[in-house]
Amino acid sequence: MKYLLSLFSFVVLMSCQTQKSTSNYSKIEYETTPCFGFCSVFKMTINPDRTAVFEAERFNFGEGHSKADFSKPREGTFKTTIKAEDYSKLVTMLDSLNAKSLNDKYGNQNISDLPTSFLRLNYKDGSSKNIEDYGKNGTKELAEVYKFIADLRKNQDWKKVE
Repeated sequence: MKYLLSLFSFVVLMSCQTQKSTSNYSKIEYETTPCFGFCSVFKMTINPDRTAVFEAERFNFGEGHSKADFSKPREGTFKTTIKAEDYSKLVTMLDSLNAKSLNDKYGNQNISDLPTSFLRLNYKDGSSKNIEDYGKNGTKELAEVYKFIADLRKNQDWKKVE
């Protein structure tokens, strides 16, 4: 009986440890800039404790925008705690990027109607990596990270900061 109880305790403890997300990041920031159309403009900051701030400027909510949307006020600042499974997936995606080996800049600056994405990774060891991606076409893996972070705007429980 003691053996079974010990085995059960070990299995429970191991499953708890595998659930924990070990992140090498002290801060993850993603920011998008405007284009000549209805590109979403926002900045999201995610901390290792999964707390996040979403600063929504324009075109983050809803579909079917019009010219009148350009004169509307800023959408606001929101806070949440990112779901554990989403944070773990984001960390896994970022780790697989091997971001430190990527270029600092991507994109063709001769095209004038594309948004720019900024991915800023601060590591726990004090180092950082900043990627500027005009047109969001740096690499396939970067595009997937951009989409995943953009989707966090709609699949988390954001609370507006008054």
